[in-house]
Amino acid sequence: MLLLSLAATLLAACNSLAPVNERIAQVDPDHGYRIGNLLKRNMGLANDDSLVILTFSGGGTRAAAFSYGVLEELRRTNIEVHGQQGNMLSAVDLITGVSGGSFTALAYALYGDRLFTEYEPRFLKRNVQGVLTSRALSPLNWPKLASPDFGRSELAADYYDEILFGGATFNDLLPLHTPAAIVTGTDLSTGARFQFSQEQFDLLCSDMGKVRLARAAATSSAVPVVLSPVTYRNYGGHCGAQAPAWVEDIEVGGERPAGRALLRYRDIQAFQDSKRRPYLHVVDGGVSDNLGLRGVIEALEELEASPSFQEEMDFKDLRRIVVVVVNSRSAPETNWDRSPRAPGIIAQALQSSSVPIDHFSYESVELLKDIARRWADARKYQIAEKRLAGMSQAEAEAQVPELRFDAIDVSFDAIKDPEERQYFQDLPTSFVLSGDDVDKLRAVAGRLLRESPAYQGLLDSLRHNPPKELPPAGAAPVAPAPAP
Repeated sequence: MLLLSLAATLLAACNSLAPVNERIAQVDPDHGYRIGNLLKRNMGLANDDSLVILTFSGGGTRAAAFSYGVLEELRRTNIEVHGQQGNMLSAVDLITGVSGGSFTALAYALYGDRLFTEYEPRFLKRNVQGVLTSRALSPLNWPKLASPDFGRSELAADYYDEILFGGATFNDLLPLHTPAAIVTGTDLSTGARFQFSQEQFDLLCSDMGKVRLARAAATSSAVPVVLSPVTYRNYGGHCGAQAPAWVEDIEVGGERPAGRALLRYRDIQAFQDSKRRPYLHVVDGGVSDNLGLRGVIEALEELEASPSFQEEMDFKDLRRIVVVVVNSRSAPETNWDRSPRAPGIIAQALQSSSVPIDHFSYESVELLKDIARRWADARKYQIAEKRLAGMSQAEAEAQVPELRFDAIDVSFDAIKDPEERQYFQDLPTSFVLSGDDVDKLRAVAGRLLRESPAYQGLLDSLRHNPPKELPPAGAAPVAPAPAP
């Protein structure tokens, strides 16, 4: 009887399948968790002429705590607009997150202001890695893990729901007036970014609204080998998904075709090929973009190169774009160059994957700064043309409204003290840190943002030339509390 009972238990567990993303018959551009619609809504609610974007890098709990410290500092920074107090955090429209940073992005979108009392005990100061390891080693979970439909990342997603997300889905975020939160994974076959937005899921002819936030976070942090890929069904090519508005303009070509946008279009076409690719296996977003910044760069280039995209987004009143890049890059010191003996196989493998990612991240930040400079130069050139045509300086400036671009980089590289900088760069990329390390990460993040010349310049310009209005501090509604 005991053997029969055990066999029945094992059979039931083996039949346990991972969640399946649901199919849609027809794309509805007015439905779902769409970046464009969310940005229009958020900016419209604030009656604001600024677009404020935060990007949170990968790096386990180190990244989660560092990005959380930036949120705390933005919340502490009060701005008075039209006699009403608001804070800088209430001006944020979009947060992108990768791997460890995805937890902070999604949790703030769900919790709103309540994040600042619950995130530390629920997630940052838990031994998440220890629990995941013990659950993976528990014989009770072996039958599920033996199933081809249920990997270690699915086990992790269930745990993230227990401690942080409480089963919430992207549909649950729609009524909340919190920033749009977009997290990314990496398509293991092609290396393309896999973005958790309905625009991406349109390509798969699937409804993202019912996807759990915990599963998105587990996907974005599914470190290859350590955790299993997360699999999504692909029904693409059968629901009327349309190419983005910028595609035709870029394909036709202009003075400066956007190469990165064309590469993204090839990725889009590959996602829609469900005949050859009925399943998509997705891993850690840091493999394709460890800063969560590539999508922002591509969108800015698309906006720059495509009048159709500009018209679709309806940003005619936009006067400022602010991008705060929160980079918790790890750079542990080694003594390899002081020894004639080469490092071992494992060390070589880890370094071979991390070095290209770090260089790619650095390049992404520089690309963002290049776009900011290019836009400023383009305005100067347009004003100069109008001056040559006989306009005064004031008339020319009125004819060419300024679209200011603030690119703010918050990273350990800005720490002046070498020992303190190395301390933070030596912190491991894992999902467990001491409470003291978490507190130090939060504090240094706030300090680095405060001391950033670019951030100080932003605050100075806002205080002298404020946007139309900021929502009052702490105005974000609160989601139902997940079970502890």
